[in-house]
Amino acid sequence: MEFCPVIKPLEQQRLADLAREIWLEHFTPIIGRAQVEYMLAHYHSLAIISEQIAAQDYAYYLLEEQGQALGYVGVQPKDGALFLSKLYIHRAARGKGLGKQAMAFVKDFAKQCGLSEIKLTVNRDNHASIAAYLKLGFVKTGEQCADIGGGYVMDDWLMSLRL
Repeated sequence: MEFCPVIKPLEQQRLADLAREIWLEHFTPIIGRAQVEYMLAHYHSLAIISEQIAAQDYAYYLLEEQGQALGYVGVQPKDGALFLSKLYIHRAARGKGLGKQAMAFVKDFAKQCGLSEIKLTVNRDNHASIAAYLKLGFVKTGEQCADIGGGYVMDDWLMSLRL
């Protein structure tokens, strides 16, 4: 497994395309197609990814095996911790340990940044991901219901992992 930095516009477009495929499959049953489309446009589009990399200190990595993108991570140093904004694995690659490999990569990234905590938000109804994060040592630290516009909210658990 390789973790390939997403820097160039073509890489960013590849990530946005993969995000669309993963989100439509995984999140439509959880939050519905309309909110998935809204979130893709406002959080996972090429323009948003480019802006996050250029001006918001985000780093994105594609998880690749033999040139095939199987997932991605997006992280941002924020408020003394590493915010794990995105960790998504394609359905064809789930259950094969890629999430654990991705988390090991994220932990190393945090340590290289001199950070001793990883924080994330996860949809309350995303039970499989919550279980995976708990298994990896994350703890629930709070809850958040954020209005994201368009009549939608993100109803999330806040979780963290001390390194």
